[in-house]
Amino acid sequence: MSRQNFGQRKRLISAHQYQAVFRAPSRSSDQVLTVLARRNDLEHPRLGLAIQKKILKRAVARNRVKRIVRESFRHHQSLLDGLDVVVIGRQGLKRTDNRQLFNALERHWSRLAKQCARC
Repeated sequence: MSRQNFGQRKRLISAHQYQAVFRAPSRSSDQVLTVLARRNDLEHPRLGLAIQKKILKRAVARNRVKRIVRESFRHHQSLLDGLDVVVIGRQGLKRTDNRQLFNALERHWSRLAKQCARC
């Protein structure tokens, strides 16, 4: 049960951790999100979020997206073992409901797991 939590150790926190992902990522992108991933030297995945105010003006909307991304990540952790992942919002995020966002994330997780398995 503790495997599905989303504690402090499963988050990208420092700028250095984000930069490591931005340096040489595997990328999955659509109209809603861009998701970057890179292997880490840990046995668990870590998540970073970059949902800009420029894309979603209201904090309520940004927080909804972040909540959904964290929940989806939490459920797909076993698929993403050993990856650092950064989720970046895009313009299409404005018109996306919760179900569409969950489906888009599921596709991104699968794509990145396949791409990074080859890394």
